Amino acid sequence: METTNTNTPVQEDKTVAIIAYITLIGFIVAIVMHGSNKTKLGAFHLRQALGLIALSVCSWILFMILMFIPFVGFIIAILSPFVWLGVLALVIIGIINASSGQEKPLPLIGGMAAKMFEKAFA
Repeated sequence: METTNTNTPVQEDKTVAIIAYITLIGFIVAIVMHGSNKTKLGAFHLRQALGLIALSVCSWILFMILMFIPFVGFIIAILSPFVWLGVLALVIIGIINASSGQEKPLPLIGGMAAKMFEKAFA
């Protein structure tokens, strides 16, 4: 299935874009699906989801390191649920953008993810 010249993405494009945000396994499945039919929408949302994965991994590593510092560990323990809720909100925003066929960057990290991973999934 190939995209047409109109701005309306076909359903398979949206499927790859949506699945990219649903867990790490979904991201891997989306990469495989995208490999057989590369689309601009799929590539965009794969890059955005990769940015979310990078943010999550870096946050987790940072939190694990900082947890062992006496007062800082207490603050991190209090703040970490809010960070993870923020990541969940970004996932939901990404799914909404993908399901509507929009190539809209995620708030806060979307522009950085687009720059960092601009050659990925092309």
